Amino acid sequence: MREASVAIVILAAGKASRMGEGGRHKLLAEFDGVPLVRRSALTALAADAASVIVVTGHRRSEIEAALDGLALTFIDNPDYASGMASSLKAGFSSRDADSAEGILVMLADMPGISTAHLDALISAFRNAGGEAVVRAVSHGKPGNPIILPRSLNQAVLRLEGDVGARDIIATSALPVRDVDVGDAALLDLDTQEEVLAAGGAMN
Repeated sequence: MREASVAIVILAAGKASRMGEGGRHKLLAEFDGVPLVRRSALTALAADAASVIVVTGHRRSEIEAALDGLALTFIDNPDYASGMASSLKAGFSSRDADSAEGILVMLADMPGISTAHLDALISAFRNAGGEAVVRAVSHGKPGNPIILPRSLNQAVLRLEGDVGARDIIATSALPVRDVDVGDAALLDLDTQEEVLAAGGAMN
């Protein structure tokens, strides 16, 4: 039996409004000398996925420069200021995403997520025959990343504003498989303090 193909969509378009003044961008904060967004992309590229798509928007040229040389598909979201829905829609409407049975949505600001975590989610999706929502949880609490089966693509394309996929999951009637990846599922970085506490260095 052929395994369900999964494309990874990394959301890296946001404005990071809670980082404070001074022009610092959390996705360019360095962990072990590597910008966070590049670290996230390398984690995704090492996973068992068919393709990796990065949705850019805010400070797009700097983000793309930090990802130079990697085998990624870039999708620009000029509407990024309207919220996460626009970035989800941009990623889901890309050709690579459209040809996959499942789309793993990954936030670029989650330094605890490893390739092993992504592979565990992808494996759970394949074990469900590509017909279930799979989400990372931490001790039972829903977090990120998540995998949405292709059957939900149209619902994603109808999203508006600063909403993610949670509402879709709640109303989809599809089975949901939870994969516990520990604290990593809930660790995203919104402030400079959080970046530093997680071991990052602001430029």
